[in-house]
Amino acid sequence: MRACRREAVPFTPIWLMRQAGRYMQEYRDVRARVGFLELCKTPALAAEVTVTAAERLGVDAAIIFADILLPLEPMGLQLEFTKGDGPVIHNPVRSAADVDRLIEIEGVGALQFVFEAIRHTRRALRHDLPLIGFAGAPFTLASYIVEGAGSKNYVQTKSLMYNDSGAWHAMMSLISRALVKYLNAQVDAGAQALQLFDSWVGCLSPDDYREYVLPHTRSVIAGIASDTPVIHFGTGTGELLKLISEAGGNVIGIDWRVRLDDGWERVGRDKAVMGNLDPVALFANREQLRGQAKTILEQAGGRPGHIFNLGHGILPETPVENVIALVEMVHEMSSK
Repeated sequence: MRACRREAVPFTPIWLMRQAGRYMQEYRDVRARVGFLELCKTPALAAEVTVTAAERLGVDAAIIFADILLPLEPMGLQLEFTKGDGPVIHNPVRSAADVDRLIEIEGVGALQFVFEAIRHTRRALRHDLPLIGFAGAPFTLASYIVEGAGSKNYVQTKSLMYNDSGAWHAMMSLISRALVKYLNAQVDAGAQALQLFDSWVGCLSPDDYREYVLPHTRSVIAGIASDTPVIHFGTGTGELLKLISEAGGNVIGIDWRVRLDDGWERVGRDKAVMGNLDPVALFANREQLRGQAKTILEQAGGRPGHIFNLGHGILPETPVENVIALVEMVHEMSSK
């Protein structure tokens, strides 16, 4: 929390995106009993995998186990997590008429299971271990809504964006209003920081980001309780970092495609940064892994406001012992 505020810390804090996931046996044991969506919607189990991961890895923050697509069901979208193919939306939005049928989220009662999971987790965690809540950013959620599944080129998304900007902005505004309610409810439940995942926004040009995305993301971040640190994260966003910083957030995530020091210059020294080890580096031998982590710490230069993380989530095949070793390395090498 101090690093989020760019205050002095005794060592560089570290947590890892997707730290509760398939690479960990304890998570696989839970998933053998329940489906993914059932796990997300069962507060006690979501809390269990959240706490287990944080405690086993020795990280400096937990992040609630959930999924960025959970708010889509209350909007009237038919969401299914299919084995092998991931999330599928069976009634995607492709036109202004489709946008009109989306349901405005007036209250977040339908997502009560997320807030209950946060309350469960907060009670189970050490009092000094922060809990991060999160949501998908407007563009990434809109892309799922329009594409109906994962995409390489975002043809449907960009077609709607370019061909009917009125429908696009109406949809983005509706998503943004829902996210403000959802994220503030997470804070009320006990989340001490929030992360906004814009995992797909790297597909956009800077001009398109400024016109079609920035105002909506800014409205979400501006609507969050002012004393709650916000981490604003995207991948493939080296050319967008200045604009992402402009959109808002106390901490800006930097992926591995940009040097941390170069990325921090683009973000601005008035912001904290998070990152930025390549997730595949966790497959390297310990000497190589230590060298990669040391390089990132050297690029941070000991300046206040660096949170060590991967450039994206832990991959399912990652050796858990390497993840634990990375956490220990970062603590040891950055201790003051």
